[in-house]
Amino acid sequence: MKLISWNIDSLNAALTGDSVRALLSQAVLYTIMENNPEIIAIQETKLSSNGPTKKHLEILGEKFPDYEIVWNSSVEPARKGYAGTMFLYKNYLTPTVTFPRIGAPSTMDEEGRIITLEFDHFYLTQVYTPNAGDGLKRLEDRQNWDMKYAEYLAGLDKEKQVIATGDFNVAHKEIDLAHPDNNRSSAGFTNEEREGFTNLLGKGFTDTFRYIHGDVPGIYSWWAQRAKTSKINNSGWRIDYWLVSDRLADKVLKSEMIDSGLRQDHTPILLEIDL
Repeated sequence: MKLISWNIDSLNAALTGDSVRALLSQAVLYTIMENNPEIIAIQETKLSSNGPTKKHLEILGEKFPDYEIVWNSSVEPARKGYAGTMFLYKNYLTPTVTFPRIGAPSTMDEEGRIITLEFDHFYLTQVYTPNAGDGLKRLEDRQNWDMKYAEYLAGLDKEKQVIATGDFNVAHKEIDLAHPDNNRSSAGFTNEEREGFTNLLGKGFTDTFRYIHGDVPGIYSWWAQRAKTSKINNSGWRIDYWLVSDRLADKVLKSEMIDSGLRQDHTPILLEIDL
C-alpha cells in the first residue's frame, strides 16, 4: 500500500484560493495526485462544523475521482474553523470509520483531531496533535493529551496491527530539528513533549522514517512560514510521522518526505508498506 499524509493548513485555501501560497498548495495536491496513493490523510483542514462545502466536494471529486471522503471537523464549544482532519481512500476499500474521543482536556476532543479506519487486519489512524501554544500556555493540556493518545494507540494495538500518521507537533530528538539549542523552550521541543513521544513509542511503536533511514540529518517535514528563508536554509523540523506497530516495522518499504517545492510549512510524507 502507498499512503500519504499532509498537514494542508486550510483545505479551502488549497482548493479555491488564488494567492501565491494557495497556488503552491495546489501544486502539492497535484503531486499527491501523481503519486496515486491508496489512502490520503489530511490534517488542519480548518473547515466549518458542517465539513466540506458542496464546492469543496466537487473539486475533490475532480482531483480524486476514485476516492471516498470522510472528515472530522471542530465543533462547538471548540473554536470554529479550527484543526480538523480528513481521509480520502480508494473506493474499493471498505474500512469501518470512527471518530475517537480519548478523554482529552479542554475542548481537544471536539476539535476534530482523530479519525481511525479499521480494516480486517489492521487499523490506520491519523492525528493532528494539539500545539502547546505561545508561551507554552497549553503545555499541561498537551501532556495530558499525549498520555491519553498513547493509551488509545496501545489499546488499538492490542486488537490489531496499527499504522498511525499525522502532525504530532513534536521533534523527538535533537537530530529532528535544525537548531535544537535555540528551541529547548519552544512548543514542539520541550522536554515534556519529547518525553510524551518517547512514551508513545515505548508502548510498541516504530518511527518508520528513522527505522528506514537511521540517523540521517537535515531531513525535515516543516519549515516556519514566519521565517522567509527557513526552507531555503533548511531550518526545519521533523514533526510529521508514520508510526507502525513494532511487529509491522519489517513490512515498511519506504518512509520519506515528498518534495513540496517552494511551499513552506508542512510537506507531505509518504509510507509504502507490504501488508
